[in-house]
Amino acid sequence: MDNLADIGKAMKTRRKLLKLTQDELAEISGISVRSLKAIELGKGNPGLLQLNKVLNTIGLKIIVGIK
Repeated sequence: MDNLADIGKAMKTRRKLLKLTQDELAEISGISVRSLKAIELGKGNPGLLQLNKVLNTIGLKIIVGIK
């Protein structure tokens, strides 16, 4: 994954696989629905802690590679 849009797509795919609505995922992960929607659309500027909360909730991780 190279950017926020890729992360957002992966999150949305995983959320749907888990049969969670955006409202449910936002509540479980402790962020606002508005923030979750922005992340899934590849927009906004989420902090790493906020992004990590959601990813941990759905079993995804950010892996940083150095080129």
